[in-house]
Amino acid sequence: MSVLRRFGRLALSLFVLVSAAFAMLHLVPGDPVRAALGDDAPAALVEARRHELWLDRPLWEQYTHYLHRLITGDLGTSMVSGLPVGDVIGARFPATATLAALSLAVVLLVSVPTGMAMAALTRGERHRAAELTFTGVTGALSLIPEFLLAVGLVAVMSVGLGWLPVAGMSGPASYLLPVLALACGPAAALSRIVRVESLKVFGQDYIRTARSKRLPRRLIYLRHALPNLLTAALTIGGLLAGGLIAGTVLVETVFAWPGLGSTIVQSIQGKDYPLVQGIVLVYGGIVLVVNLGVDLLLGVLDPRSMIRES
Repeated sequence: MSVLRRFGRLALSLFVLVSAAFAMLHLVPGDPVRAALGDDAPAALVEARRHELWLDRPLWEQYTHYLHRLITGDLGTSMVSGLPVGDVIGARFPATATLAALSLAVVLLVSVPTGMAMAALTRGERHRAAELTFTGVTGALSLIPEFLLAVGLVAVMSVGLGWLPVAGMSGPASYLLPVLALACGPAAALSRIVRVESLKVFGQDYIRTARSKRLPRRLIYLRHALPNLLTAALTIGGLLAGGLIAGTVLVETVFAWPGLGSTIVQSIQGKDYPLVQGIVLVYGGIVLVVNLGVDLLLGVLDPRSMIRES
């Protein structure tokens, strides 16, 4: 029953997202068609374009037509290029998906072991200097906006030292700076949370029992502590994933990355509203699906969470 409730929430959230994307076109001041075609466009061309986009129909009719097109997989046509929005998104989506997936993997692979290691090092009020350094550095990194970090990385690593490509997607080396810019803040924030949760787990009776049996530390941390940390890490990681996906918009712009992030910025500047609508739907849908996936995974790791919601 809890699984059905989660899918029900997803359906409701998708409905709200679709409705908000539809409203976007009508909340923009002025005539979006005139804005896209320019002030010098002939009135006949503007009217023909409005008719093509159904903007000369009543609002309820436009909305039902919009829903029908979405159900059939039609996201509309770009006002600028004249290409189907679905084709544009399909061509740009893999670059964004790869960048986001690599960044999320780096966040998890760095934050979980780092947080656990710092908890093991500083438990029992030990190594206060290391604790203060860790909290200070991670706190500062988690507050730096992704785009600002991206600009700094380009200035130092690309322009200053010339070690890595400045922009574009031209091989494995071109992934390093965008992934670092996206992953640095979330990894720092999550490592702080993992450390706090690790300290709680390390104080549990079953961990003390494992230590009393003189089990190897590797066994204590990986077999006994890590599974109990995954619930908190995945919960926060799922929340951070939404911000990470949204962060690709500005980071892709800085690195001229050929993905959806840079495309939506160009579409907003060019007033290509059908393309903006389509990309907003994709971004919102990804965040909702990721959150649902995290919920279901948490239910598998901790069945009690499913029972509590039943």
